[in-house]
Amino acid sequence: MGSIKIPSIFLLHFVFIVCVGLKGINGQVNNWLNGHATFYGANQNPTSLGGACGYDNTFHAGFGVNTAAVSGTLFRGGVACGACYQVMCNYRLDPKWCLWSRTMTITATNFCPPNNNGGWCDPPHNHFDMSMPAFFRIARQGNEGIVPVLYRRVSCKRRGGVRFTLKGQSNFNMVMISNVGGSGDVKGVWIRGSNIRSWAPMHRNWGANWQSSIDLRGQKLSFKLNLVDGKTLQFFNVVPSTWKFGQTFSSQNQFS
Repeated sequence: MGSIKIPSIFLLHFVFIVCVGLKGINGQVNNWLNGHATFYGANQNPTSLGGACGYDNTFHAGFGVNTAAVSGTLFRGGVACGACYQVMCNYRLDPKWCLWSRTMTITATNFCPPNNNGGWCDPPHNHFDMSMPAFFRIARQGNEGIVPVLYRRVSCKRRGGVRFTLKGQSNFNMVMISNVGGSGDVKGVWIRGSNIRSWAPMHRNWGANWQSSIDLRGQKLSFKLNLVDGKTLQFFNVVPSTWKFGQTFSSQNQFS
């Protein structure tokens, strides 16, 4: 009796099913974790997606519409702002509503608040309340509820350099930092004026907005950023001395 040859495409599908099954069992194989996802709002006005991170417009911030509000366990008081996650609907657990083998990379730009009544955004749930276009890249149309997902942190791939939007007034400087590559989530920020030799630490005001109380008007501005993954970059004279509050400046440097 001759041997039976199995088409390679069937083998690939079999391997995928086994791998996803294992991920669903322990939630941590190959750094994949278990979570859930919903979507919010049919109105995809970019000004409505920046939320608790303070991104005025997710397109201007470099994130587009592939964004999500994340539960407090993931949000961590704003540290997660700008972080990227690869999300896959868990077809093994919900074949009715999950699309087969679809993945979506999203940026955390908002906070999904808890209702303290057993809701999906209550601790300790890992939950993604995704923009509608992003959600329906991994789940079927017609599902108005919740789907199980597998997710993992991934490196953010951005176009162009890191962006700095200047806010505040006189000696109160608030800077919104966006379009950050690499891990995407900023841990520490320092600022330096062209008339000052040392770096001055900034403090997180809220979300992606960092503040200092130094009057730096009329000076070129440099920044130093430290990400959660430990990488650090310096952005020298990225802001000219003629800057005004409300302006955004793009650097030539980017995290990889």
